[in-house]
Amino acid sequence: MSGASWFADLPKDVLAELLGEDAGYFLRGARLLESGRSEWQDYEVWETPRFGKLFRLDGCFMTSERDEFHYHENLIHVPGVAHPGLRRALLIGGGDGGSAEELLKYPGIERIVIAELDAKVVDIARRYLDAVHHGALDDPRVEIRIGDGMAHVCEHAPATGERYDLIVLDLTDPIGPAEALYTADFFAACKALLAEGGALTLHIGTPVFQPERVRELLARLRRVFARVRPYFLYIPLYGSLWGMACASDTLDPAALDANEVDRRLAERAIRELQHFNGAVHCAQFALPNHLRALLA
Repeated sequence: MSGASWFADLPKDVLAELLGEDAGYFLRGARLLESGRSEWQDYEVWETPRFGKLFRLDGCFMTSERDEFHYHENLIHVPGVAHPGLRRALLIGGGDGGSAEELLKYPGIERIVIAELDAKVVDIARRYLDAVHHGALDDPRVEIRIGDGMAHVCEHAPATGERYDLIVLDLTDPIGPAEALYTADFFAACKALLAEGGALTLHIGTPVFQPERVRELLARLRRVFARVRPYFLYIPLYGSLWGMACASDTLDPAALDANEVDRRLAERAIRELQHFNGAVHCAQFALPNHLRALLA
């Protein structure tokens, strides 16, 4: 959540972001590397003591060198390890390449389409965020299409008959350019592009500071998909407990136990994970009572 007007008088080396109307957090010692405005949004790249190179859009923290694995590993591997054999994936957003890098760890992956609205995001990633994507943006299995994700899902992909085992909404928050991509109609359009046994995965925000947003997004998903599995983890860069969800008519990542997750990771030679493992996979689906009440 942007807090530009709230934080106008902060020292130049302090980065701050509002998490709600009355709460936020900050980082000190930041050094600006580049800033500007693309056709769609304001962007900034900072060097920070805590997170290394850090990327912001419209005043909101997006990703960083030292923290990205919390978000990208869990967004991708929770549904990925549950699927029997990922081959084709679609990323809506994801121009920083972090999600693509995780998908490329699957031995059977053949094609990843990144539908990124803003070419500047890809440009910034290539010049500053190699530690996030590790060259994934230039892998021959990755196709980057600069343009509207809505048009790709609703027009281009249906016209060409494309189908995907996994669709990842790796988006900014559901405000501004991304707002239309969080509707039930868009979720239904994504569902129509899924291959048999496929799933949609996305982040849904913080239940601590955005409880109504989390509840509403899950309600929209449940209007479209038979199985919607929310899961939660703490993401340091975002300053809060954060929610994600896997939605499918058949795939159920919550049905896997820790041993089975670890067995599949080993069988598929998915290594170099800094956060995700079998125990973490299962723990993220364990909801405390206040979240059970919120999501009921």
